[in-house]
Amino acid sequence: MTRCSNGDAATTGLWVARAASARYRSPVQTTASLFDSDAMEALRKEAKLDPQELRVLRNDLLKKFAPDSAALEKFPAAVHVECHTLDLFQAVDSELDGATKLLFRTASGMLIESVLLRIATGRSTLCVSSQVGCAAACAFCATGKMGIAQNLAPGEILDQVLQAGQRLAAEGRRLDNVVFMGMGEPLHNEANLYAVLEALTSPQMFARSPKSLLVSTVGVADAMERCAGRFPQVNLALSLHSAIQSKREGLIPLAKKFPLEGLRETVRRINGLQSQAVMIEYLMLRDLNDTEEDARALIEWVNGLRVHINLIPYNPIDDAPDLVATEKSAIAAFAGTLKGAGLKTTVRYSLGNDIAAACGQLVRMENRQRAMDATE
Repeated sequence: MTRCSNGDAATTGLWVARAASARYRSPVQTTASLFDSDAMEALRKEAKLDPQELRVLRNDLLKKFAPDSAALEKFPAAVHVECHTLDLFQAVDSELDGATKLLFRTASGMLIESVLLRIATGRSTLCVSSQVGCAAACAFCATGKMGIAQNLAPGEILDQVLQAGQRLAAEGRRLDNVVFMGMGEPLHNEANLYAVLEALTSPQMFARSPKSLLVSTVGVADAMERCAGRFPQVNLALSLHSAIQSKREGLIPLAKKFPLEGLRETVRRINGLQSQAVMIEYLMLRDLNDTEEDARALIEWVNGLRVHINLIPYNPIDDAPDLVATEKSAIAAFAGTLKGAGLKTTVRYSLGNDIAAACGQLVRMENRQRAMDATE
């Protein structure tokens, strides 16, 4: 049975299967995931379908984000296609702005998050997860405190894009950007990340511009350089958060393995591979990394590099009561110091504070219980 997410899943899937069966009765044995190009081609050959029929299906679902039922009714072998690898567990809409948190359940029973951001300008961005949990264990992140880190398969990452795109299309909106800033360290799932980037930019699949994609990392230096070399037009963001080694280590344990001196050299080499600036993400934490000393250290660290600095207000989490958000006036002063030094600097104010402030908390509880049950 085809897995569907639009409307009532069981009813829609049954309708599609019956409609397809009325037109197609070949004894095909293959079942293929929409996201597996080789499997879909094998299905096409076994079912003796014209290549154009497969192109139409992919165009409808992956480029136009049409509803499953509308796309599948045109495809003769619809009953043999698995459209989704994830089940939508819950959608939570912000009451403050245009953000929606999407909670998905994987086939293994774990929960992951994606966040849709509908910008006031009319543009839309999707923040996707690359892992269940995260081994980076950053002090400010609830996801890193789950105690687990499991890679998501390419299809599980791509289905976040498909289902979010379908939600936006139903609203008459377009998905403009996809950012890998959700749960997990993308470069700890490097091979699957690359498979996803290939699918997102492939003319036969999602056909998205690489410039509309951004990969964010806490600083896995060697993988950053590999990613830039393989996908030079895909944007990279480095979660720096401090240009003082001791402070950065306190926030990001991985900083001990990839110290600032070497990381700076990595960014310099990436500048030689890419024409666009590397985004420097800097979370503003009161009395920790927001002083004049911190600003001067940051100015010195980025000197000679092609970067764009994003200052990000901190959303507190229960697991880090010692971390406090910097006041808006202090953020503005910090930004002024950077701009005064000639640095491109933007203050980012997050959407969906009412649903994202406890990012990762719900899935943390569910996933930890799931992991404990699996070991018993």
